[in-house]
Amino acid sequence: MKLLSTALLLTLAVLGLSACGAKNGSGASSAPSSSTDAVYHALTPEEAKARLDSGDALVLLDVRTQEEFDEGHIAGAICLPNETIGTDPPEVLPDKDAEILVYCRSGRRSKEAAKKLVAMGYTQVYDFGGILDWPYETVTE
Repeated sequence: MKLLSTALLLTLAVLGLSACGAKNGSGASSAPSSSTDAVYHALTPEEAKARLDSGDALVLLDVRTQEEFDEGHIAGAICLPNETIGTDPPEVLPDKDAEILVYCRSGRRSKEAAKKLVAMGYTQVYDFGGILDWPYETVTE
């Protein structure tokens, strides 16, 4: 009985420790593992809307194609197709410390773009997924 109790406690301890390093369900790490590790952060559309409405300086980045952007986008967004983001910082994003909110159509490209931007040294990258989940107004101008 004592051996069974010890084995159970050891198993629980291992499981508890392994959960400490787990990532959240969005694929973005909930906290950097060290001060030099940069990560993008996932936001809900509601959180992104609150950031946009705050009046704080930020960049709203649509990473869909120009054609998709022209069909409808969130007001104030800059179009920078994910396919054009390489290893060099894009000219439209000169400030690596600017707060950048990224979206696409469904969330796949925005996640890829967010990871690329973080790899280039951008420090405040927030992915809020796709415009398909955006319950607010869009524009075509």
